[in-house]
Amino acid sequence: MKITMIGSGYVGLVSGACFSDFGHDVVCVDKDQAKIDALHAGRMPIYEPGLDTLVADNVKAGRLTFTTDLKAAVSGADAIFIAVGTPSRRGDGHADLTYVFAATQEIAGAIDGPVVVVTKSTVPVGTGDKVEAILRDAGHGAESVAVVSNPEFLREGAAIGDFKRPDRVVIGTEDPRAMAVMREVYRPLYLNENPILFTGRRTSELIKYAANAFLATKITFINEIADLCEAVGADVKDVSRGIGLDNRIGKKFLHAGPGYGGSCFPKDTLALLKTAEDYDTPSRIVEAVVKVNDARKRAMGRKVLNALGEDHKGKTVAVLGLTFKPDTDDMRDAPSLSIVQALLDAGVTVRGFDPEGMEAAKKEMPGITYCTDAYDAAKGADAVAIVTEWNEFRGLDLKRLAGVMAAPVMVDLRNVYSPAEAARMGFRYTSIGR
Repeated sequence: MKITMIGSGYVGLVSGACFSDFGHDVVCVDKDQAKIDALHAGRMPIYEPGLDTLVADNVKAGRLTFTTDLKAAVSGADAIFIAVGTPSRRGDGHADLTYVFAATQEIAGAIDGPVVVVTKSTVPVGTGDKVEAILRDAGHGAESVAVVSNPEFLREGAAIGDFKRPDRVVIGTEDPRAMAVMREVYRPLYLNENPILFTGRRTSELIKYAANAFLATKITFINEIADLCEAVGADVKDVSRGIGLDNRIGKKFLHAGPGYGGSCFPKDTLALLKTAEDYDTPSRIVEAVVKVNDARKRAMGRKVLNALGEDHKGKTVAVLGLTFKPDTDDMRDAPSLSIVQALLDAGVTVRGFDPEGMEAAKKEMPGITYCTDAYDAAKGADAVAIVTEWNEFRGLDLKRLAGVMAAPVMVDLRNVYSPAEAARMGFRYTSIGR
């Protein structure tokens, strides 16, 4: 099949590369000529483990190409995926659909035969109806053009595995022809008996938001339980394990930390709240989750300051991990942004290191010193704060780390180390929920 992917960002590039690896002919389209030129040169616009090799292999096989020419890319396509950004709109938190509708208008002017148009971007309920209306107004009838919802469920840092071995594939359409096309698009997964769930289009759109809001709720719940653990003398890691072994609850997303961030949870919870408000069905639980998570990030900054003692002005903190999670270079809504700002506001000098996010971090946090590794960041520091749990921070030589610091103080916001281990190496140690 010929698949056209509109948007060559995170979702579009990963999806396009994986579809081409399934054996489809894929053209990824983007308006950014510099991005397309970089892709032609084998340079990825994002960091995602394994993506560069996957792209290179399929480009070499002739199944994956890149272009800025949308009209040529759309010509003869069996399926056109819209995978452009839907950022939170300034002022009200609603998903900004400007790019989705602009892409749809361009697609409407380029379609030259029967095709299925698929919204891959995360969009509010009813967006598919509006996309369909644009296409119908352009003269494309239901007999030739169908609109389908197919939300992505990719975790940054594990996106390729998530795409090829998904928990489920959700496809929102009741059109028989569109169903047949989508079955063929996902044929390798169908043969592997991965669950493919066909629903109504609006149902599919809501599934994505409901899933992310629920996961954000789990994270926020265990973070509040962590605070209670500290107050009563319990261990949140054991509490997480104890409740996670219950199959009704599950162990995933029960790791206490500095709060959620990234490109999905903050944006999608706000968009869900706006949709619920628009339909007069307020979601009080999700509203509380958003407020608690925002407050938690600021509280983690205060936690680091408390570890420094009352006289923290002029002291230095080494921040290890700047991206919102490991195995990505994504800084969007990363907890480090709030934590570092709290430290800077208090007159603390910040030295930071991240294995992959340094360039992105420099744009967001110009007021800190960027270092070459964890030990370089810790030189002369009065405390070290582990903010993102990259693998290389799990096996630090703690004696060496303490040896280069002005004071052996560690604030472990990801519970990477055990209190006993840190104390044995001479650290005054603070963690989450223990």
